[in-house]
Amino acid sequence: MFLFKIIRKLIAFVFLLIIIIPLYVAGNIWYTAHHLKPAKSDVIVVMGAAQFDGRPSDLLLARLQSAKKIYLDGMAPIIYTVGAGATGDRSTEAAAGYNWLIQNGIPKKYIQAIPKGRDTLESTKAYVAQMKKARFKSVLIVTDSYHCLRAMTMAKDLAVSATCTASETGPGSLANAKYRYLVRESAAY
Repeated sequence: MFLFKIIRKLIAFVFLLIIIIPLYVAGNIWYTAHHLKPAKSDVIVVMGAAQFDGRPSDLLLARLQSAKKIYLDGMAPIIYTVGAGATGDRSTEAAAGYNWLIQNGIPKKYIQAIPKGRDTLESTKAYVAQMKKARFKSVLIVTDSYHCLRAMTMAKDLAVSATCTASETGPGSLANAKYRYLVRESAAY
C-alpha cells in the first residue's frame, strides 16, 4: 500500500511537470512579446528569414523595415543581417537583407552581412563571434514578437547583453501572429 501511494504521487508530480513547464514557458514567451524594452546598443541584428532569389520574404521584409526604423531612431550605429541560404539558393538571408537596407537608404558602411546560420542558434553564434571581434557588448535583436525571448536568451547565454524589438508588421507581428506561433516557439524554447 505504501509503494502504491508513492507511485501515485510520483505519477501526479510528473503529470504536473508535463503541464506546468510548458505553460510556464509559454507564459514567459507571451509576456516577453508583450513587454519588450529595446535599449540603445552597439549593434542591431536582423535575424534571418526566408528569401526568394535575393528578395526578402514578407517575414524578413517586416524585420528589415523595423531595423531601418530603429537605426534611424539612433538605437545603434550599425546593422548586422544574418542568415545562410538553403541548398541551391543563389543568395542568402543575410545578403537579401543587406541589399534591401542599401536600396532603402541605409549607407552600406553601416551594414554588415553575416551569411551564416540556418537556425536561431547558429545565427546567434555567428553574429556574436563577429560582435566579439568588433568588441561590441550589446545587441538589439530584430525578430518576431514570440521569437524574442529565445533569441535574447541565446545571445545572453553567449555573454552578450541583449534586448529585442519585434517587427511591427508582417506575419510575425503581434497583430498577425497566431497562437500556433506561440506554441511553436514554446516547443523550440
